[in-house]
Amino acid sequence: MKFTKLAASFLAVASIVLSAGIASAQTAGTNGNYIGAGVAVGATSGGQGNDEAQIGGNIQGRYAVPNAPVSLRGSVLYGGDAAAIMPIVTYDAPIAKNTNVYFGGGYSFVTDEGQKTPLGNQNSPVVTLGIESEVSKNVIAYGDTKWGIDAYKNSDADAVSFQAGLGYRF
Repeated sequence: MKFTKLAASFLAVASIVLSAGIASAQTAGTNGNYIGAGVAVGATSGGQGNDEAQIGGNIQGRYAVPNAPVSLRGSVLYGGDAAAIMPIVTYDAPIAKNTNVYFGGGYSFVTDEGQKTPLGNQNSPVVTLGIESEVSKNVIAYGDTKWGIDAYKNSDADAVSFQAGLGYRF
């Protein structure tokens, strides 16, 4: 059942992202690399105690692969008693001048499994969907949602976290 939900969600989001890229073939998007920081808000709980939703911070970075609609991203969500460190690969689709939507996946490594982070309390696969835009010279605003699959110890609950921040483009 969980695989069916994951597959349906993936197909729905992929079709939206891909159609946005096709519809906006004339737009430039943004292909810059950046590092940024902001807020991370956990929206879920595993229901087992000591795993309630957490508010914390995020540090995120993007390396745009040259001549490809793909980026390598890194994200650290901290708050609670541990941090979730995530390498992520995304497909990036331009939707307006200096603006992309992105969709991808990776893995969340919790620094101290069993302890709270904004994205659960154990290592887990992660799916992300977000938007980024260059709002002024070398300043990127970003926001995304991360979905940690089976991200709580002693529970089969998934975790969801929302991030927003500003980055420096280099």
